Amino acid sequence: MASHGLDYDGCNFFRQRLVLSTLSGKRVRIKNIRSKDDNPGLRDFEASFIRLLDKVTNGSRIEINQTGTVLFYQPGLLYGGSVEHECNTQRSIGYYLEALLMLAPFMKTSLKATLKGVTNDHIDPTVDVLKSTALPLMKQFGIDGEGFDLKVVKRGMAPGGGGEVVFICPTRRTMRPVQLTDPGKIKRIRGVAYSVRVSPQMANRLVDTARGVLNKFIPDIYIYTDHMKGANSGKSPGYGLTLVAETMNGSFLSAEMSSTPQGQGDPMLPEDLGKNCAQMLLEEVYRGGCVDSSNQSLALLLMTLGQQDVSKVLLGPLSPPTIEFLRHIRDFFQIMFKIHVQKPSEDERKGGDKVLMTCVGVGYSNINKTLK
Repeated sequence: MASHGLDYDGCNFFRQRLVLSTLSGKRVRIKNIRSKDDNPGLRDFEASFIRLLDKVTNGSRIEINQTGTVLFYQPGLLYGGSVEHECNTQRSIGYYLEALLMLAPFMKTSLKATLKGVTNDHIDPTVDVLKSTALPLMKQFGIDGEGFDLKVVKRGMAPGGGGEVVFICPTRRTMRPVQLTDPGKIKRIRGVAYSVRVSPQMANRLVDTARGVLNKFIPDIYIYTDHMKGANSGKSPGYGLTLVAETMNGSFLSAEMSSTPQGQGDPMLPEDLGKNCAQMLLEEVYRGGCVDSSNQSLALLLMTLGQQDVSKVLLGPLSPPTIEFLRHIRDFFQIMFKIHVQKPSEDERKGGDKVLMTCVGVGYSNINKTLK
C-alpha cells in the first residue's frame, strides 16, 4: 500500500475519489465537507454510499468525525460476492451503480448486488440507460461472461422508491486495450417508455411524440413500453423515456428523461417529455464520439487500468465531471492522457468537435482475484 495518502477539500466528486482510492489502494482524507452549510457534514445518501463500499470491500477503515465534515478512508481489498443494499431515496440507484460498475470487474469473487430504492429519477443516470450503454461499453474492454447482466426486478420512481435491481458482474484479471476511434453512422434507435402507477396510455403517448421527432432521420426505431403493475411498481407514480442510438461499429449514445417527482414542481405532459427526450438524443448524436457523455468517466477509467498498451477513444466534448475525473486519475494513478481535438470540416456533417483521448494503461492487474 502507498504510504502517503491524498487530501481533498469539499464534498464534490465524492464517489470519484472513493472509487479511485479503492482501486489504487491509496488512503484518502476529505475535509471541509459542507462545513459552512447550515446542515454540515455528509448527507444521508453519501453515508449510504460509504456503507455500500464497506459491504463490497474487506478490511476498509472508515473514520468520520462527529459533525461529519471530515472523512478518512483507508481502502481494503475488493471482495465482491453477494451483496444487498438499501439505497437512500434522495438519489437513484444509478448513483450507486455507476461506482459499482467501475469496481465490479476487479473484485475477488464475482459480484451479485441487489440494490433497492429509486430506479428512475431526473438527476442520476437511470438503470435503463446504464443497462443499454455502460454494459456494452464494458464488453468492449473484455468484461463479459457468464451472467453479466443488470435486471430491473421492480421499478421505483422518486420520491418513494421501492424499486429493485440485480447487477451481476464477473471478475477479470486484466483489461483489454481498446481502439474506439470511429463510431460510424447511426443504424438504429431503441428505447423504453416506462410508466408506473399512472395510466398505461402515458407510455404510448411518450412513444408517439418521440417517434414523431425521430422518424425524420431514421426508419429503424423501436421503443418498448414497459408498464409494471402491483407490487413491482414501487411506491410513487411516474413515467419516463430512455432512448439509445446504436452506431454501425457498436457504440451506443443515449438520452433519457423522467417525469417530475410527485409533489415537487409542475407536472410535465408526456407529449412534451417525449419531444424533449428525442431532441436530447439528437443533441447527444451531434456531440457524437464512441461513448456518450454519461459514460465518459467509465471508459477513461477502464483505459487507465488497461495493460501497458495504448488505448484510444474518440469522445464528444468532455463534460465537467469527466474533466475533474481526469485530474483525479492523474492524482491516484499518475496517468496523463494525450488529448487531441478534432474539428470536423463543414461538408462532413459529423456534428460537433470531437476529442481523441489516448493513454498507456498502468498495467493494472487484479490482485484480489482468486486463482482457480
